[in-house]
Order: sequence, then C-alpha cells, then structure tokens
Amino acid sequence: MQTQGLTTQEATARLKRFGPNTVATKRKMRPIVAFIKKFDSPLLLILLAVSLISFFTGNRTNAVILLCMVFLSVILDFVNTHKSEKAVDELISRVLTTATVIREGKKYEVPLTNIVPGDFVFLSAGDVIPADCRVISSNDFFINQSSLTGESIPVEKCPGDEKGSSIEQQNVVLMGTSVVTGYGMAIIEKTGKQTEFGKIAERLTEEDRQTDFERNLKVFSSFIMKLTFIMVVVVFVLNWAFGRGILDSFTFAIAIAIGLTPELLPVIMSVSLSRGAIQMSKKDVIVKHLPAIQNLGRMNILCTDKTGTLTENRIAVIKYVDAFGAIVHDVLRYSYLNSYFHTGIPNPLDQSVKDFRTFDMTGVKKVEEIPFDFERRRESVVVDEGGKRLLITKGAPEAVFPICTSYSRGERKENVTPSFQQKADQEFISLTKDGYKVLAVAIRSVSSNQTAYEKDQEKDMSFVGFIAFLDPPKSTAKEAIDELEQLGVEVKILTGDNELLTEKICRDVDIPLKGVLTGAQIDQMSDDELQKAVLATTIFARITPEQKEQIILSIQKSENVVGYLGDGINDAPALKAADVGISVNNAVDVAKETADFILLKKSLRVLKDGVIEGRKTFLNTLKYVMMGLSSNFGNMFSMMAASAFLPFLPMLPTQVLLNNFLYDTSQLSLSTDTVDPEDVRRRSSFDMKFIKKYMLVFGSISSLFDFITFGVLLLVFSQSEQHFQTGWFIESIATQVFVIYVIRTKKIPFLQSRPSAMLLINTLMAVGIAWVLPYLPFAKAFKLVPLPLPVLLVIFGIVMVYLIIAEFIKHAFFKRYRPTQG
Repeated sequence: MQTQGLTTQEATARLKRFGPNTVATKRKMRPIVAFIKKFDSPLLLILLAVSLISFFTGNRTNAVILLCMVFLSVILDFVNTHKSEKAVDELISRVLTTATVIREGKKYEVPLTNIVPGDFVFLSAGDVIPADCRVISSNDFFINQSSLTGESIPVEKCPGDEKGSSIEQQNVVLMGTSVVTGYGMAIIEKTGKQTEFGKIAERLTEEDRQTDFERNLKVFSSFIMKLTFIMVVVVFVLNWAFGRGILDSFTFAIAIAIGLTPELLPVIMSVSLSRGAIQMSKKDVIVKHLPAIQNLGRMNILCTDKTGTLTENRIAVIKYVDAFGAIVHDVLRYSYLNSYFHTGIPNPLDQSVKDFRTFDMTGVKKVEEIPFDFERRRESVVVDEGGKRLLITKGAPEAVFPICTSYSRGERKENVTPSFQQKADQEFISLTKDGYKVLAVAIRSVSSNQTAYEKDQEKDMSFVGFIAFLDPPKSTAKEAIDELEQLGVEVKILTGDNELLTEKICRDVDIPLKGVLTGAQIDQMSDDELQKAVLATTIFARITPEQKEQIILSIQKSENVVGYLGDGINDAPALKAADVGISVNNAVDVAKETADFILLKKSLRVLKDGVIEGRKTFLNTLKYVMMGLSSNFGNMFSMMAASAFLPFLPMLPTQVLLNNFLYDTSQLSLSTDTVDPEDVRRRSSFDMKFIKKYMLVFGSISSLFDFITFGVLLLVFSQSEQHFQTGWFIESIATQVFVIYVIRTKKIPFLQSRPSAMLLINTLMAVGIAWVLPYLPFAKAFKLVPLPLPVLLVIFGIVMVYLIIAEFIKHAFFKRYRPTQG
C-alpha cells in the first residue's frame, strides 16, 4: 500500500493539538506542587502548628527558629529529590524507543511520544504497539494482548471486521500490546490518554513493582512510628507532671519525635540511588527503575541467554553440508533465498548468510512468506524462479525433520528411511558438539496457481542439508563469570538452542555445570518437582518463552533474588517476572520497555560492575538507617530519662532540632562513602531483627556516655541550665556524627578502612559548626552559651573514650551477631 503519510507541519500541529503520546501514569507534578507535597509528614505539620502557637503566645524567637528548621529540611529534601529525578531522566533519555512511520512519503524513526493520530506506522515482531491503531495491511500478524486482557494466547490481527469491542475487533491493535510474529502497517487513531490503556491509567493508579528493600522499609517505618509514639507520650507526661507547661512539654516531645525519626531517609535514599544510577551509567548500565538498584545488589542468581553474553555475537557461516557431511552448494543457495526475502524478526543468522556470499537474484521473485514463530521454530518463503515456484523452509533441525518425507542426494530424490534419519541425527549432533549453531533447510515445489500460503503448507518437504554457524565464546566471559561467582551470583543459561551446543559453550567459558533440563522435560514436571530441579540445574535448553517465566518464578519460590538478561520478544515474560529485568540498548522495544536496566553493552562484565554499584548503594543507605536509629535512640532515651530528674529541659526544642539538622546534613554525603571489598562480595539484607539488636546495644552505649556527661556537667562543674544544655548539645552532636566512622565498617577506622573525602569533610564541618556556634553572636537565638576551656576538654575526652569503647563493642557485637544474607 502506497501512502504519503502526514507532512512535518501536520504532524507538529497534531502533536500540539493532541499532546504527547503518553498516559496519565507518566505525568509529573509541577515543582510548586512537589514542594508543597514535602510537607505531608505528620511530624512536620505538628511542628508548623507548634511554631504558630508559639508565635501567637509571645515566644516569637522560638517560633521563627522552628519555622526555619522545618523549611530548611523541606528545601533540602525537595532540591535533592529534584536533582535525583532530573539525573535519572537524563540517563533514561539515552535509551530511546522509536517507531517507524511514513511522513511525506518517507520512512522515519520517531520517538513514541511524538507519534500522532493519522501517522502510518510499520509494526513487526518485537515491537510494542505505540498507540491505538487500525490495521490496513498485515502478514501472519499476531498480537500479545495479555497486558490488557490477561490472556497469553496471541491473537491474529488483519484488515477487515470492525464488529465487537475495540479489543476484540479483528483490525484493531491497542497501545501497550506487542507483536509476537509477522508484520503489518497500521494507521494511528488514538494516542496518549485517549487510548484504551490511557483510559485505564486515568481510572487506576498503577503501582510500581516494589523491591524487597521498599517492603522492608515499610516494616521499618512502622517500627519507628510505634517507638516514636511511646517515647513522645512518656516525655510529654513526664514534663507536664513536673509543671513545665503543656505547650513547652508538647513542643519538647515533638522535638524528641523529630530527633528519633530519620526524616531525611527519603533524601538519603534518593541521593544514594541517583548517585548509584549515575555511577552505573559511567559503566554502561542505564537505570530505568531507581529502587531496582537495591535488588540488583541483592541478586544471587542471574538467568541469561548465551548469545552475546557468553559468545561474541559475531555469527559466521562455516559449513553447508548434507546429512552425510558432504559439502552441498544448494544448501547455501536455498538458505540465501530464504534469508534474502525474510522480513520478520531480524536475526544475525540471516544476516550472516547474506554477508557470506551474494547470489544473482535475476529472475527470482518473492511470492509469499510464512514468518517465524516460537512454536514452529522455522520460517518459510515462496519464490518464483523462471515460472517454477518453490517453498523454502529453514529452521531448527528437530522442527524441520518431522515435515520432511524425502531428501536430496545429488540429482536424486529419495524417501526418508529410519537409517537416513539416524544418519542425519548423527551429523546434526556431531556439528553441535563441535560448537556450531545448526539450521536445517528443506524445499518443496508448489503450484503456480496457488494464491495463499499458510503454515499447513510446510509438509511433504525434501530435506536438503544443514547450514552451520559459529559464534565464538567471548574472551572476557570466563573472567566475568568468575567475578560474578566471587560476588555470590550464580549464572544459569536459558536458551532456545539445544543442550549439546549450550553445554559446549559453557565448557569453553568454564561455567560449572550442575545439570541440564530441556523444555520437553519441564513439560512433564509438576510445580513442586520443577522448584526442586531448577536449583540443581545450570542449563535450560529448547525452552519456550512461557517456560522461561515458569523457571524464574520457580527459582524465586526458594527466596532467591533473580535477575534475567534478555533482548528478544520471547524474553519479555521472563523480564517482567524477574526481580531484576535487564536488557540491552539494541533489544526489541518490548524487552526495553519491560526491563529495569538497559546495558549499553551486552556483557557480563558490565553487569558485574552494576551488581557492585547496587551493593554499594544498598550498604551506604543501610549505614544511615543503622547509625541514625542507634544514635538517635540513645540520645532521645537520654532526654526522656533526664526529664525525670532534671529541674529543667536537658536540651531545648530548638537545640534538639538544630542538633538533628546538623547531624542529618552531615550524612548526605554517605552516598559517596567507600565500601569495604569484603562487604561488597556478600549479599546484604534489610534484617530488622539485627537492626533492633544493633539499636539497643549502640543506643545503650550512647545513653551511658550521655549520663556520664550529665554527671560531669552537674556534679563536677556545677553548670547552670544554659551551660548544661550547651555542654550536652556539643557532646551529643559529636558522638552522633563521629560514630559513623565506627559504624560504617567492621574494620578499624582510618587504619584499615577510610571514609570518603566528602563524608570526612561534611562530618568535620557539622561538628565544627556545633562547637563554634556558642561563641558566635547569634548563639543567643538558640540559647547556647560559651563554655569554659576545662569543660570543653573534658567533653572532648568523653567523646574520644566513647568512640574507643564503641569500636571495641562493635567487634564483639559482630562476632556474636551477623545479619542474614539475602
């Protein structure tokens, strides 16, 4: 069908009229709305209310300080979140999904977002349908509509019937579905929110797939809320009972809550994840789903195809022989004709045939094509040459043998016999064991009067021979697999190729082989049998796309974190099922759209670098959780206990908030921190039981030294209320911030494990500001006063002793307790 399509001016006008081709779920909040949303924390809202009450009851200085602290916290959160989102958007823009459209009589690759109603679009196997379209021409055009209907069986679409609902109409294909086989051309009718997919997105808020880390964060948040509520109630009742006034008691209790809650955890996470994404992009890994970085770090099983990962993906024709091993040039010529006229799923085998040798195509005309599909595992073309029509089939030998009733031997044609079949099988196995990828070629004469050719025409064919290809193993594959093994990541091979070839490749790159399963064997297994078998299997051969998904789900049932690396349309179900979906930049659209990560190079070494960055990101986020919870709990418990025996507040609400703000800002650089190599080599987990033990042990140590400080300030130096509050303020911030050097590593700080330069600078600055602040003119706003030199020296000594004791306790703690892996 010839068409000029839209002009550039028409397309631009329609883009303005109908808007970009995106659905509601992709819409982002405007910056002002996003900023206001940052105030949705109950604690921040309570602080705002308290500051307003303070303002109108005469305590205006306290109100202004409270407001400043709240707005500084929100601004910091907003700025870092915005920077993170912008960085990720820029990375994702490097992986552009396009569609082929006709405009002004020419074919153009256009970003999916720029497609408009009226565009003519070419669609072939592996493409995601970019919008709601009406099919105007097609050939064996089957669509997977499971994303909208849940039905996994592909549906054929072609020009014609318009009866029924839009999804049932024979000539309608909808946005979000994908092409399984064949090809066609369609005209875009609806884009963006007007599509069926867009309407669903308007009604429903589709939840992103949650990572294990995100699920554990919910548990952690619930624990914090319960702990905070208990401490707030106790502190409020104690202070009110001692006659300190309802407003002052309530303000102090809320300050305690703010101090206990790691309210900058979302900021720390977004900074860590976005920095991890940027670092991974430098190593050719583009992150599409930020939280999935945590899962990549926890991955312990990687499922992948062998082509391009274990092999060079530089396929070359090596042999073309008959069933007896003799060179037959007709095998090469018929393979060339089949590959030359092939228009279905692009594949390197066809390209290597065309590159190997060019044949004269004068007088040869294509009549019809029966495209490849994953059930038949073969493709056919019908050609007309000098008035004679020939059906040429090329595909997997085990899929071609059953449709052959004869074979060519020289000029003679003989019937297939059991002995011939045995000889052909032996030749096929021999080629495969030598490491060749083997396809079989068969032909059949067909009537020149026939007008239509379907799959059932592939019968009574004559076997011509085998064409053998070689895709050599990657020189870097062995080293990359060894490195993944050292990181605790086991590699499993899921392939449509036969087991003999796959075993040969795995041996060449020294993958430890535990077992082999074929698709036929999997079909005979129950779910329980498969769940046991998958853990003891390395190679899964001759499997279907549905079986790939089934294998991954079975591995996950044993609490493994599974990654899947794939780039074809048959990989889409497995990519969606995996905890970590990984594809490559030259993959088919449906694979790229489904994946969490896009590799700019299909390499296990690149993926290994991604695993390391994922683990660093997870561990640095975990450092903030563990340190913040333990030290915050210790300090807040000390405040609660001190409230019971002191005649004044141990620290004013504004001082508590300032302390917490300085502490949190010092931790923003945690994402840059170095991670010990031995910690990277093992999977870590968000183990709440371990974290609670950690909190109780190190929180108790922190409180013990707080009480020592109280005793020194009151009993040794007889400090006044403001001097006491100032003394504990500087001791508290120093112990809280400097203990990160102890907690960030299981080794001896500085001697065996050094923090990053940025973390060192930030922590020194935070403590330096706190210790200098009492001597500055505006210290009165926080009611901080200068301390005598002897008091400062004693507090410095207390901090040093605390850090030394914490270091000894840390080693004893890790000898007794270890977090669970995975």
